[in-house]
Amino acid sequence: MSFPHRSFLHRVTGWRPSLALAVTATFTAVLASALPASAAESEIERLTKDPKNWAMQAGDLSNQRFSELKQINSGNAKNLTVAWQFSTGVLRGHEGGPLVIGDTLYIHSPFPNKVYAIALDDQHIRWKYEPKQDAAVIPVMCCDTVNRGVAYADGKIFLQQADTTLVALDAKTGAEVWKVKTGDPKIGETTTNTPHVFKDKIITGVSGGEFGVRGRLTAYDIRTGKQVWKAFSTGPDKDMLINPDRTMTWTDGKMAPVGKDSSLKSWKGDQWKIGGGTTWGWYSYDPQLNLVYYGTGNPSTWNPRQRPGDNKWSMTIFARDLDTGEAKWAYQMTPHDEWDYDGVNEMILADIKVKGQARKALVHFDRNGFAYTLDRVSGELLVAEKYDPAVNWATHVDMKSGRPQVVAKYSTDKNGEDVNTKGVCPSALGTKDQQPASYSRKTGLFYVPTNHVCMDYEPFRIEYTAGQPYVGSTLEMYPAPNSHGGLGNFIAFDASTGKIVWSKPEKFSVWSGALSTAGDVVFYGTLEGYLKAVDHNGKELWKFKTPSGIIGNVNTWEYKGKQYIGVLSGIGGWAGIGLAAGLTKSSDGLGAAGGYKDLAKYTELGGVLTVFALPDR
Repeated sequence: MSFPHRSFLHRVTGWRPSLALAVTATFTAVLASALPASAAESEIERLTKDPKNWAMQAGDLSNQRFSELKQINSGNAKNLTVAWQFSTGVLRGHEGGPLVIGDTLYIHSPFPNKVYAIALDDQHIRWKYEPKQDAAVIPVMCCDTVNRGVAYADGKIFLQQADTTLVALDAKTGAEVWKVKTGDPKIGETTTNTPHVFKDKIITGVSGGEFGVRGRLTAYDIRTGKQVWKAFSTGPDKDMLINPDRTMTWTDGKMAPVGKDSSLKSWKGDQWKIGGGTTWGWYSYDPQLNLVYYGTGNPSTWNPRQRPGDNKWSMTIFARDLDTGEAKWAYQMTPHDEWDYDGVNEMILADIKVKGQARKALVHFDRNGFAYTLDRVSGELLVAEKYDPAVNWATHVDMKSGRPQVVAKYSTDKNGEDVNTKGVCPSALGTKDQQPASYSRKTGLFYVPTNHVCMDYEPFRIEYTAGQPYVGSTLEMYPAPNSHGGLGNFIAFDASTGKIVWSKPEKFSVWSGALSTAGDVVFYGTLEGYLKAVDHNGKELWKFKTPSGIIGNVNTWEYKGKQYIGVLSGIGGWAGIGLAAGLTKSSDGLGAAGGYKDLAKYTELGGVLTVFALPDR
């Protein structure tokens, strides 16, 4: 906003230069109170704009996992050394990572979901919180007892426990402020996601697609824990907070209303009530648009013959109004999913050029092996290309309909029940699972941890029983044929063109979240336990073997003028479930135990946060 000329203000109001600061401050305060809530900057926005903090699990509201810190750079990263370590005292898989706010680091564990507040000056434990949970929740957790981290806002630390309890803790003392139950483990509902704070709301989801859970996203007031809205993934329009005339979707080369009963018409009978579409991944938020973005998971059961139709709105990217939950637009990536290609991976918000036109984009690396670039304002489909050449279940995405063109040979539905469909790429793990990618605002590229894994998939008929596994398929996994023989790659990707820029092969899947920095360094971890640093061309600069395999996400912060890199190690998750849970049959762990049987030769269980820095001069 421009101000009138100072001489005019002096004549009319008596304005003097000495009053400028006071007038400006008053005007700013009045303007902020008059603006819609979506336009006023929230506490978490302010914290994430200071690169000294790592105040959200993804670093910021946009899920970019990029840091402006550059003390550690491509020239000196080779000198990184261990600054300190901390054991969580828990085995099993350690996903997520620490938060750093000011002089305190907050770290979590898998079940029983311990939380520690650690002083950065001397690493002493300021407080510890260990919830009391019924261990009966463990068998209901699909793919290890993971948790993807805590959130911060309003002087509180938010923990989403495995048993579906969302708890707010005093950030200074660890005392419980409030807690609320978000689901029911007795019917297979658990929670592994990190809660996300956007403005004055805490957003959380639900796991349990393998137990016939009906997915949803729920918003609570950060001050009181009171539910604000709940949006289901399947069912009647009112349950999904869909307006059939206003909620748009991509069809016939344009955006059009989804129409009445869009979900109900895509399911057989009442199958939608146990239809999956769970929401255990990552969420992002655009404050200017006041829209929350997230993906929904696989439809239940994994046997596609038992649920004919598109099974909307599983496998879908949603954009919802933060205040009301109403869906502005929806895009279904894998209609009638036949391979367990959950759509929950992170939505990265970035302003990029596509075909020469500046776009407010949303970039999503889906489990199905396609990378999608959409206009995050309208939902328009801009780019959809494979980000692993091994992907074979579909030839391409038809840009007019937005639908993948399925190869009949790899259709588990067409091949039928009790028929083993072989050589499907990617496996149910996806070309990428929940392990988040990073977008570098400096290079304009996306750095993506990937799985290079294929599978055999045999569906069978299964009956639904509440609280019991509702999978209906047997899987075997193995490296993609005719390639480097490993199970993973770390890639750089151009989302404006849909092209792989470079690819770095890895022996095992890259299951850690990536981090890119203004110092031209990109960090990621491997399942054997190496934390690696590469430059923007993929050249390896440095690596360090941590105590256990890494499925956590790499973070960075600054304290007392020094930049630190931190990562949680602790093998587990779906890829490491065989080692974490002692599974031996090749089909155990939904097929992962066999695919990753060699992991035991390279790493062992153990949860440790390792922090790195450059040596003092």
